[in-house]
Amino acid sequence: MAEGDNNPADSNPGGQGAEQPAGPQFGVTKTFVKDISFETPMGVKVFTQAFQPKIQLDVNSRGSAIADNTHEVVLTLTITAKIDDNTAYLLELQQAGIFAISGFEDEQLKHVLGAICPNFLFPYAREAVDSMVVRGGFPPLSLAPIDFDALFRNAQAQATEGQKLN
Repeated sequence: MAEGDNNPADSNPGGQGAEQPAGPQFGVTKTFVKDISFETPMGVKVFTQAFQPKIQLDVNSRGSAIADNTHEVVLTLTITAKIDDNTAYLLELQQAGIFAISGFEDEQLKHVLGAICPNFLFPYAREAVDSMVVRGGFPPLSLAPIDFDALFRNAQAQATEGQKLN
C-alpha cells in the first residue's frame, strides 16, 4: 500500500477500543414457516376437468417486538384457485422471520418492518407456495414479485386518510 492511502481498516490496527458500529443495524436471525394449510374442497372432482383456474392472492404482514431490538415479522399469503364458482384449492401460508433491528427512528422502523422484512421473506414464501401446490397435485404456481414498498406506502396513506376522516 502506498504511503498516504486512506484506508479506514488501517486506522485502528488490532481493533483495540473498537466500538459498535454507529447507525442503523439490520440482521436476519431466522426464517421459518410458522403455519401452512392446503385444502382441496372439490376433492378428486377437480382433477377430472380442465384446470384453468382464476387465482386470487391476498397478502398481509405484521411485525411485533419479541425482545429489545428483536422483532418477528409474519408474511401471510392466502391463495385461492377457483374454477367457475368452485374452489379448486386454498392455500394459507405464514412465512415468518426473526430480525435483529436497532438504531432506526420510529418511522424508519415501521418501513423496515412493513416493507423490507416482508420483501426479504417473500422468496421463501414463494418457494413454499410452489412446493405445496405441486404436492397437492396441481401445476406449479410461480408468484409474481410483489412491491412491498408500494403496499406499505398505500397502507400508510390509507391510515393517514382514515385519521383525517375521524
